[in-house]
Amino acid sequence: MARPVNNLRPVVFLMGPTASGKTGLAVELVKRLPLEIVSVDSAMVYRGLNIGTAKPSAGILKIAPHRLIDICEPTETYSAGSFCRDARIAIAEIHAADRVPLLVGGTGLYFRSLEQGFSSLPAADPVIRIKLDTEAKALGWDRMHDRLARVDPAAAAKIHRHDPQRIQRALEIYEITGRPLSEFHSDGRSEPLLHPLIKLIIAPGEGTRAKQREIISDRFMRMLDAGLVDEVRGLYERGDLTGVLASMRLVGYRQVWQYLEGKVNYNDMINKAITATRQLAKRQMTWLRSEQNANWFDSGQPKLSHSLLNFLADYPIILS
Repeated sequence: MARPVNNLRPVVFLMGPTASGKTGLAVELVKRLPLEIVSVDSAMVYRGLNIGTAKPSAGILKIAPHRLIDICEPTETYSAGSFCRDARIAIAEIHAADRVPLLVGGTGLYFRSLEQGFSSLPAADPVIRIKLDTEAKALGWDRMHDRLARVDPAAAAKIHRHDPQRIQRALEIYEITGRPLSEFHSDGRSEPLLHPLIKLIIAPGEGTRAKQREIISDRFMRMLDAGLVDEVRGLYERGDLTGVLASMRLVGYRQVWQYLEGKVNYNDMINKAITATRQLAKRQMTWLRSEQNANWFDSGQPKLSHSLLNFLADYPIILS
């Protein structure tokens, strides 16, 4: 393909649901092409969260360094706006070094915010609104305001507890996105990404989805064997973290945290974590299906890295 008319260097997106093998594929691509990895993962940004986030090992990072991992403390909040700012800096630096950024991860909101520009709040969801209305009738809006204060204290401080419409909207945004309303207000706006994009989606095909469920289960058990409970216990005992922080609400960490609090037993923790991971993968797949101009690859196909290399070989702009 010819160089695009705007003469901007390309950016490659390598997207996919959790446990689809993105990191391994990215490393193989970096070994053979002038690419540099930028992590697009809302969990890997946190220092000290290694096992449960499937963070690349020191050996892998030596071969294929990843930008935007281990960049903030688990006490901090890292938003889509923060990612857009940091990713644009990384992209500019990688292009300046005459290489091509390879953005790898499963956080769909980060990819889309970077591509399209981060701005508006999500549209209303009538199903969630009915659910919140039903709960408010049973509990009262005072209790709903208390719930908002737990997940978004900044928004709750600005919304009167006798303002059901704004309480509902703030809770609705949190349920839709998993992010507090206050983060949206603080992020500001960013412009769309002007660089030509090459979008690759790695996901289980029709014949490999059952296998993907097994992979998710096996991976969590390996995380436990690798010391996930001890990792979370170290975080739990720090004294400056709570279960409502974004970092401790991450899949896997949330369930182990509940186990350490004595709210669930060990076997229930395992089952809840595996179920939550499968649900996350399902949500990610729903998000990916709405992606435009993307090229899909079955994560279960043999020699997948060769298929990706052959595909990218049709883009001489990457090598130019």
